Amino acid sequence: MSESLLRPRSTAVIQAARERGGAVVALESSVLAQGLLPPYNREAATRMLRAVDAAGATPVVTAVVRGVPAFGLDPADLERFLARDGVRKVSARDLGLCMADGADGATTVAATLALCALGGLEVFATGGIGGVHRDAPFDESADLGELARTPVIVVCAGAKSILDLPATLERLETLGVPVVGYGTDELPGFFSVTTGLRLTARLDSAAAIARAWRAHRAVGRTSAMLVVQPPPPAHAVPVDVVEQATHVALESARRDGVRGAGVTPFLLAEISRLTEGRSVQANLALLEQNARLAGEIAVALAGARA
Repeated sequence: MSESLLRPRSTAVIQAARERGGAVVALESSVLAQGLLPPYNREAATRMLRAVDAAGATPVVTAVVRGVPAFGLDPADLERFLARDGVRKVSARDLGLCMADGADGATTVAATLALCALGGLEVFATGGIGGVHRDAPFDESADLGELARTPVIVVCAGAKSILDLPATLERLETLGVPVVGYGTDELPGFFSVTTGLRLTARLDSAAAIARAWRAHRAVGRTSAMLVVQPPPPAHAVPVDVVEQATHVALESARRDGVRGAGVTPFLLAEISRLTEGRSVQANLALLEQNARLAGEIAVALAGARA
């Protein structure tokens, strides 16, 4: 671990977790500072942190805090991030710039993966990864490149439904990133349970995922392993409802000239409005569920090392 770059509190948190058995789960902060709007971002933070803790692991929210990479946020820092008070959206490419400016930065999936490599963390829970954008195959998220080169187990509900899911799955295959369905044989649709996109691997327990991860690393693979599970059925949104809302949201983004890092937050907000909040409830439920599974996998990995 490059401890000299981390906040002293972060080093202490990770060390204490390792002394208790080593089960640690990273959580991204961009979903709190740019993704879900208040008060839902606070609810998401509470539910994710509690879910990891309930599984017997230590949750740490990743971020850049006043220019310093951090694992775990102090209460005052968390409040600032939840209030979106001058907090940048930081991808992997932005980490150094954010640090040099002494700024607050909320980490995306790509940046969280980079920080996991810095801190030696192996398990990360998020909502949905980025991928290949619809109608723009040359435009793909930095998440994919980081997944290809950073050895971390990433638990999610697939790629965000606003993306080209078949193309994203193909890119993950090309990049050598294994995609494992947890209790499912197909790629989930983030807000939806089904997509019709079949997966080549399915595992049904945290212990089985831990064994697969150890084998993945034993043969020298340095990519992430993507573990995908559908949102809880009680909160999932039918795929046709999501697709209709997505098409309308995409048209709104084109009409309003929304580009770059602002596209995803804009589309998710529009989909929430068009689904009358159903997508937000699905998002909260899947974030909590993914955090719980990540905690169970971290505990299984820690047990195997003991």
